[in-house]
Amino acid sequence: MTKKSGNKSNNKSSKKQALDANGNDSNSVLIICAHSDDQIFGPGGTIAKYAQEGKNIHTIIFSYGEKSHPLHQKQHTVKMRVKESLNVDKFLGGSGVIFLGLEEGKFSEQFNNKKMHPKIRKLILQYKPSMIFTHSLDDPMPDHRALNRLLVETLDKMHYKCDVYMFDVWNLFNFKKRDYVEIIVDISKTFDMKLKALKMFESQKLSMFSLMWSVYLRAWLSGKKIKAKYAEVFYKIR
Repeated sequence: MTKKSGNKSNNKSSKKQALDANGNDSNSVLIICAHSDDQIFGPGGTIAKYAQEGKNIHTIIFSYGEKSHPLHQKQHTVKMRVKESLNVDKFLGGSGVIFLGLEEGKFSEQFNNKKMHPKIRKLILQYKPSMIFTHSLDDPMPDHRALNRLLVETLDKMHYKCDVYMFDVWNLFNFKKRDYVEIIVDISKTFDMKLKALKMFESQKLSMFSLMWSVYLRAWLSGKKIKAKYAEVFYKIR
């Protein structure tokens, strides 16, 4: 099942497209992640910054994350997490969220069985992003690694050319990525928005408690690299 949540108040998509060297929309940014808070833990400050600059940011989320509340009925959890994601997307200035509805722990299997390749292909061709942000290939969480692989395979099959960047969620230090080009974005002016957005995921208080300290530390350490108060680091794989 594919579920869409759009920000109707956002009129940026009506702007005339400015094409980059690959023929993509230079103002289009696509975030592809596993769960409905990953896009904030990773590039949340960058999303807010790019939105303020007038870019169109669309988000594709593989799973509803229903296993985060095993004692609740699936329908209740799905409704709750979709609502939170829509509110957060609107708060940051995003252009919409799409859920693919894959089951956690079964991304690789269901990506093929549910024929997700043509859906992803259609969305990429629709948005024509000049930049795609996704999970790190060495993230400790299996779903995050699987998503990275599935996305790269899809882009290769499409022969789609754009800049693709990895972001971290669960790994604080990265010694395996020294061979990748490091992109650092100053989020000093939007870091507070990132924190507020994370707190809007009220259903995820447990994960917020376990990860929030790393959000501060990572942003501070990343900022020191460019003499900024806070920053987010990405690794270019395409």
